[in-house]
Amino acid sequence: MKRSTLRDHNGVMDPTRQIIVALDCDNRPAAQAVVDQLGDECRFYKVGLELLTAVGPQFVEHLVAQGNEVFLDLKLFEIPTSVAGAVRAAGALGVSMVTVHSMGGTGIMAAAVDAARDYPDLRVLALTVVTSMTDADLVDIGVAGPTEGQVLRLASLAQRAGCHGVIASPREVSALRRALGSAALIVTPGVALAGESAAEHARPGTPLAAVADGASHVVVGRTVTRAPHPLSAFHRVCANLSARS
Repeated sequence: MKRSTLRDHNGVMDPTRQIIVALDCDNRPAAQAVVDQLGDECRFYKVGLELLTAVGPQFVEHLVAQGNEVFLDLKLFEIPTSVAGAVRAAGALGVSMVTVHSMGGTGIMAAAVDAARDYPDLRVLALTVVTSMTDADLVDIGVAGPTEGQVLRLASLAQRAGCHGVIASPREVSALRRALGSAALIVTPGVALAGESAAEHARPGTPLAAVADGASHVVVGRTVTRAPHPLSAFHRVCANLSARS
């Protein structure tokens, strides 16, 4: 499946192509219910470790077969050979994005990028600093300095390793876009509409703010999946993105 463009046929930015809905579910019926309710409106879904472990890769293949793009959020952090094997497996499933942990260093990220070459539509994204982490959390693991500095340091490493983009919180998007240039993908979890809970995300922002600062995609979870009417919630996120001038 070819990657979708972020613009419609008139060249106008299409917010529905920038939204990735996170299927953070622990069973297939719950995940399928969200997909069914969103119908043709949503084109991109995130499958993380919980859902993948609970239901297996067949559901990912099902999503792709239905014409959806899938962001397989594996956060790979292993020896290069194992990482390469996992990336090839992701490519065989037909996913559009897969994540590798930048803390693994250049060798791991380069192995992931090299393994993805056989799958032209697969993009390798490097996780920088998990959105639940704070400056104090970094100190706990021996990293001094502010979170943004660590994000930028790891993003630069990822770019040199050949990664197609990075995962970071909305708070770092503006600095990342300046550092990485216009071509890099910047995917931001930790977004919620104004007035909604940021849940476990320590560095949150709104979808509008993230995209205005330069995010290519935003990942939206419970804002949509736990709403009484997921499609209406999805439309609210689209409207939020469309509000930018």
